[in-house]
Amino acid sequence: MKSLVIAEKPSVARDIARVLKCANTGNGFLEGDRYVVTWGLGHLVTLADPEDYDKKYKEWKLEDLPMLPETFRLEVIKQTAKQYYAVKEQIHRKDIGEIIIATDAGREGELVARLILKKAGAKKPLKRLWISSVTDKAIRDGFSSLKNGKDYEPLYDAAMCRAEADWLVGINATRALTCKYNAQLSCGRVQTPTLAMIAKREEQIRKFTPKSYYGLRARAAGISFSWKDGKSGAASSFNKERIEEIIKRLSGMPGRISQVKRTPKKVQAPLLYDLTELQREANKRFDYSAKETLNIMQRLYENHKVLTYPRTDSRYLSSDLIPTLKERLNACGVGPYRQLAGKLSKQQISGKPFFVNDSKVSDHHAIIPTEQFVDLSHMTIDERRIYDLVVRRFLAVLCPPCEYEQTVLTVQIGEEQFSASGTVMIHPGWKEAYEENTGGWEEDDTEYEKEEQTMGFSLKNQNLPRLEEGEELKPVVLTLVEGKTKPPAHFTEATLLSAMENPIAFMESRDKDMVKTLGETGGLGTVATRADIIEKLFSSFLLEKKGKEIFLTSKAKQLLSLVPEDLKKPELTARWEMRLSDIAKGKEKRADFMKEIRAYSVDLTDQIKSGDGTFRHDNLTNKKCPQCGKALLLVKGKNSQMLVCQDRACGYRETISRTSNARCPVCHKRMELRGKGDGQIFVCSCGHKEKLIAFKERRAKEGAGVTKRDVAHYMNQQKQKEEPLNNAFAAALAGLSFGDSREASQNPAEHKGGKRGVTAKRKG
Repeated sequence: MKSLVIAEKPSVARDIARVLKCANTGNGFLEGDRYVVTWGLGHLVTLADPEDYDKKYKEWKLEDLPMLPETFRLEVIKQTAKQYYAVKEQIHRKDIGEIIIATDAGREGELVARLILKKAGAKKPLKRLWISSVTDKAIRDGFSSLKNGKDYEPLYDAAMCRAEADWLVGINATRALTCKYNAQLSCGRVQTPTLAMIAKREEQIRKFTPKSYYGLRARAAGISFSWKDGKSGAASSFNKERIEEIIKRLSGMPGRISQVKRTPKKVQAPLLYDLTELQREANKRFDYSAKETLNIMQRLYENHKVLTYPRTDSRYLSSDLIPTLKERLNACGVGPYRQLAGKLSKQQISGKPFFVNDSKVSDHHAIIPTEQFVDLSHMTIDERRIYDLVVRRFLAVLCPPCEYEQTVLTVQIGEEQFSASGTVMIHPGWKEAYEENTGGWEEDDTEYEKEEQTMGFSLKNQNLPRLEEGEELKPVVLTLVEGKTKPPAHFTEATLLSAMENPIAFMESRDKDMVKTLGETGGLGTVATRADIIEKLFSSFLLEKKGKEIFLTSKAKQLLSLVPEDLKKPELTARWEMRLSDIAKGKEKRADFMKEIRAYSVDLTDQIKSGDGTFRHDNLTNKKCPQCGKALLLVKGKNSQMLVCQDRACGYRETISRTSNARCPVCHKRMELRGKGDGQIFVCSCGHKEKLIAFKERRAKEGAGVTKRDVAHYMNQQKQKEEPLNNAFAAALAGLSFGDSREASQNPAEHKGGKRGVTAKRKG
């Protein structure tokens, strides 16, 4: 008899099949002498929709709520049904004696496999492969110590509780709000607290009153010193008269070096990327949305096979990966990475590196290059940017620490103290990975700068002359400096991801257990779902963007006034996760939790039904829906403006303008594309207007068919040949100005925007 192995994704299945010597390819499976390996495509089976329980639920009616199925039904996801039936066929083969669950080592991974098995009616004995990485060694070790499938039934119970609870609360509350107020309103355990966090930030900004503060600078011997309060250590004061009095008192006095402190410092490289950190970085650098970054990562993982699994919440590697690092360096050591990767591959890794920690790797390790050889010329510019971020971070952690000497000069002028800081680089260490940086790292404030930052006055790093204690400095020029306190910044996608990952600052309760639970479970949503949640909030017209900043729409503000308070708090997720953790450990019964969730769903629905709020469309236009004749709503999508029918049952939508990737020839900002067909016109905020036909003609004359990728490929060839640029292609390139390569499309409106070029930012 053979064993059937069910992996979560094809790539993992291929790795397992290779180790188990399953070389024969079948319809949705790989087979060997002892094992058959098949796979899901993530989830193949999900909880059934309401109408599957009763046809009356196809029509949304308030009187039919709440919906509380006694037993939840399962349905096959239509888009991946073909693979489900391929897996089912293998499950019921007569020569299959046992099933080995090899999906991701975590709660959701357990759910993926168990739903397939339950829907397929599997009755065969179960075993569990529990590994945190998919190296050959990890797979072999895992199969030599398979666990009993029954040991993971509590984890499966916890996963089902989470899925069923989200169904009961999310679907009932969403239908209740939509029916009650006759508007497309949705809510849920994660998306509603996310909106509430944005609302809280907007309220803080709205209520903020700027306040002036004052500091004092002294300049002597070509050095700028900052005043420090002798008692509090603050570098500024809200009392202007006090600073003016100090200036008057110290005027004309010399300074004396009272202390020279030189301290050697070592700084390790930033940790490797998990998905959220990578999404934050890509948003800050290239203005990519969280969803765009995830999609690019998926292509690099699945198509190019040059980066590891993207949906990870760990920034560490497991110890069993250390032997593979040299091979990974050899694979990614091409182009701009060749020299450093080659040098690092010759070094021995001794001891336990700071980026290796088995206890901090759960389902998946940090994102790093694979052992697959890389051909950079096959990547789009977007793929190249993300790949560059990951590879440079990977090279950086393998480099030694950055070493520098920090010098702090303290000057006494009368009774007041002033100080200045400077550094001398001893060895760049990991910063060598960014010497020719094309994106992926912005140097953080060094330790001494962080210590000096107070209400906007910070000492910048200076080249300090060699001075000794006791030396006198004169003349001393004193200057009053003034600033204003600033409100908190509006959320961007990068900072919103951070807030979702760590929403503790937005919790009303400071319960230690809740805070700990949210920290351990990753906050609101997961690394795999946050991007989709943010996209859904935009597509539901609850959020809009102005530049990079995110704002609530009127619809979102009204929704928050109509949603029950409990559903807006991160504490709800914290309470659920605490209970689910107990279920997974066998400390609590699944039935008890679900009984409370059913009661909670009834209470939530009743609160919405009895609510006395109102919802008013304040974006009605005088245009009529061509399908039902009702007035259309003007709404702003993430990168577009649309006309949407106010009747949720109609669902008519029409895009009237979208932000294209085409650049204005006057100010070089992205232009908006308005209209339809041949009548489309580009409009820029600077006032420039250009018909689409004219734009295409202009771009053709400018040589828009030649992209940055073409240029880069050509230049690389010339470097290798060491020949002068004198052929026909070089002549064709001469004098051209290149924007983003995607701008060269015949229809720029088809593309989403990204920043032009890949430019490193460095402070100091």
